[in-house]
This record gives sequence, structure tokens and C-alpha cells, in this order.
Amino acid sequence: MEAGKPYVLRNIPNEDRPRERLMTVGADALSHAELLAILLRTGTRSESAVLLASRILQQCGSLRGLVDMSIAELTEIRGIGPAKAVQLRAGIELGRRLARSQQGELPTIRRPSDAAQIMMEELRYLKQEHFVCLYLNTKNQVILTETLSVGTLNATLVHPREVFRAAIKCSSSSLICLHNHPSGDPTPSPEDIALTRRLVEAGELVGIDVLDHLVIGDNRFISLKEQGHM
Repeated sequence: MEAGKPYVLRNIPNEDRPRERLMTVGADALSHAELLAILLRTGTRSESAVLLASRILQQCGSLRGLVDMSIAELTEIRGIGPAKAVQLRAGIELGRRLARSQQGELPTIRRPSDAAQIMMEELRYLKQEHFVCLYLNTKNQVILTETLSVGTLNATLVHPREVFRAAIKCSSSSLICLHNHPSGDPTPSPEDIALTRRLVEAGELVGIDVLDHLVIGDNRFISLKEQGHM
């Protein structure tokens, strides 16, 4: 690049531009900043989209830090307006949905790891505890996934009536509960164990089995059933 020209995308050689690089070498070869720059489309008057993307990642700390940022938080970053914030949130949400999607038929739960795999990428990065239920039919296929509670950093409030109201509404025969620990450590707390036993008892009353309760950490999980708490 010639001296004196501002470092903006139009002054970068085509072979160094992220969109052109993606078309020639493939998405796998691009850095996080380059992929993010493609979502942003443009930079600012003083920096390219790649530099803006690099600064965003630096301010967030990592891709993980970016995942849970709201539109309001994104717009606090210099160079990010509402339009760019919406583009980023849409891209993140598509990634989440793809991570938990299954091709063709409904996902079937045969073991705790099947349930963990469905929700791991969505739950592992969240900064607050989210309590989610997977509602299953008689073939153990997931017919509904629903987030029932969003709590603080270390506590989630869940009432059995909310859990089983959704189960009855979708004619579910059984369910699996999951929630994340933002610390990344999936070790269940005494409150987690107490809630699980409460839900199992409620399920016995209404005739809907609570098959398991998984605690999701950072790319690892613990099954309360496998640990003997159910």
C-alpha cells in the first residue's frame, strides 16, 4: 500500500481482502478477524473492516466474549452502529442454530452425550445461567426445545409448573433438563441436586418422566443421573 493512503479496505490489494480470499482459498483459511470483517462489510473512515474486526475481538477478549454481547453492548464499541450490531447478532444466531440443527429427522436421545451435544454450543458461552428443557416423544426424539429461565451468574429459578406446562402442551412423554454454569465448571451445586429431585417428584405425579438433568460447562458436562442423584 502506498504511503499516505488511509488503511481502508479499498486501498488493500484484492488478494488480501477477506471476501476475495474466501473465494480463492476458502473460509477455513481465514482468520477470526477476516470472517468477522465479512459480516461487518465495511470499516470506518480511518480503518478497514479487518482492523475494525480485530479491535472488536481485542475488546471482547475472544470470540467467546463476542457471542453473548447484546446489540446495546455492541453499539458501545467505536465504529459499530445499530446496522453492524444487527448483522453480527444475526451471524452469531445462525451459527448457534446450525450447531444444534440436525439434518432430516428429529434428533434422538439415546445417552446423555446426545442431549449435551444438542445444546453445548448454545449454552457453553453464556454469561448467565439458562435453564432449558428438551421435550421428547415416545421414541425419545426431541419435539421441542424451550428455555424456561434465565438467572444470575450463579443461580437459576425454575418452577416445576413451567417445566410441565410446556411438556403437556406439546404432548411430551418425557423430558431432559439442562442448564449451564458460566464458570465453565459443570460440577452440580446442592441447589442443582435439590431442584432435580423436586422435578423428578413432580414428573411422577403428572406421569411425565424426567430422564436426566445435565449441567453444561465449557465443552464438558455432568449428568446428574449418571452421578446417582436421580
